[in-house]
Amino acid sequence: MMPSVLVVEDEAKIRDVLRSYLEHDGMSVLTTGSGAEAIQLARTANPDLILLDLRLPDIPGEEVAREIRATSQVPIVILTAKTEATDRIRGLELGADDYVTKPFSPREVVLRVRAVLRRTDAAQHPTAVASYGNGHLVIDDPRHTITVHGTEVDLTATEWGLLTTLATTPGRVFTRYELINRVRGYEFEGYERTVDTHIKNLRRKLETTPNPTPIIETVVGVGYRLSLKPDRPT
Repeated sequence: MMPSVLVVEDEAKIRDVLRSYLEHDGMSVLTTGSGAEAIQLARTANPDLILLDLRLPDIPGEEVAREIRATSQVPIVILTAKTEATDRIRGLELGADDYVTKPFSPREVVLRVRAVLRRTDAAQHPTAVASYGNGHLVIDDPRHTITVHGTEVDLTATEWGLLTTLATTPGRVFTRYELINRVRGYEFEGYERTVDTHIKNLRRKLETTPNPTPIIETVVGVGYRLSLKPDRPT
């Protein structure tokens, strides 16, 4: 079945171009120029991915992303004319999986969408269950769930990819370059800040108790590693 993409963009010309390129690549496309309608469509149409412009006429794109993330982990790729790194990072902190800055190549957008859809699909068709730190962290690939002390935690596709990559070799330090290439499949400008933001989001979700057990450890000047040891199968 062809993947479905919701394009949220207030400029009709850009919407039409993106629709044309995405449909040519074999995707089903819904479009809207309204943030309020985007929130409604995200709930009723259940798209496989959302392309979201941050500058919308009725509701700021950041608020749209926040509303969608409150009930769904659907992949979100942000379209933004804001070129400052802090603006892009703010979008990622809201739970977006990727971003494209304007002006952009429509073909680049299609490639970014395909990359996010591929890793989402891979995350939904996994093969094993793994436990770490005497059951503190459990990654259940077949069910696509993460539990910490028995409590299930919802992750975005990017967060899932980062955690499962770190969990492939607990204790091994992965550089930011390795992580972004394994999770996204390509390198892009600003990847170091992007990885840092996603790791920050992961820690906020995984380490929630007043005195949390560290799960992801920062190795200053190098990268990150999973600090929990794998449990032996019983």
